[in-house]
Amino acid sequence: MANTEDKIENNDVDVNAAAGTVVEGGRADGRHGRGEGRRGRDRDRGRDRDLVEKEFVEKLVKLNRTAKVVKGGRRFSFSALTVIGDRKGKVGYGFGKANDVSEAIRKSIDKAKRNMIKLPVKNGTIPHEVTGLFKASRVLLKPACSGTGIIAGGPVRAIMEAGGVTDVLSKSIGASSQYNVVKATFDCISKLMDAKTVSRNRGKSLNELWG
Repeated sequence: MANTEDKIENNDVDVNAAAGTVVEGGRADGRHGRGEGRRGRDRDRGRDRDLVEKEFVEKLVKLNRTAKVVKGGRRFSFSALTVIGDRKGKVGYGFGKANDVSEAIRKSIDKAKRNMIKLPVKNGTIPHEVTGLFKASRVLLKPACSGTGIIAGGPVRAIMEAGGVTDVLSKSIGASSQYNVVKATFDCISKLMDAKTVSRNRGKSLNELWG
């Protein structure tokens, strides 16, 4: 130990190498095997968390910036409207506010995950025509044949893509506020009827229901 300390004072020995000689039962670079194993488990947990997050498709519909004039200048805040879905018939939306863009988007995604609803999808389209209303905005959705694509713009397209719909016709009537259009679209989704649910409530099979 005395020789090592003398060499460190004379800058003849690398600090990491000296630390490796002092640590007993550890590695040559001073890192302990048990600590590295813990870091490896943390990496595995992070990888699993990424896989879970990739199950949802996240689409930013609107990002708004507001400014408040204060004594020292202007103070900015941000609001984000986000739509998420699993492309398997589940969608949700969320609205978040924060002083930072990334924090506002994170809040909106968390709210969207807590408010997910089921979107009935049959052969890549919706089961029947439906109209949704929210304040001055009205959205009309119609089923379409295979190959039509998503005939929609802005918020309606984001919701349909996140829900796994590949063919649909839509028309937005009235106010064009993106927040109102999103609410009207989700009003449409809440009015959609699933064939299995209807047949179960009526006590009939699908063949009897379809005639």
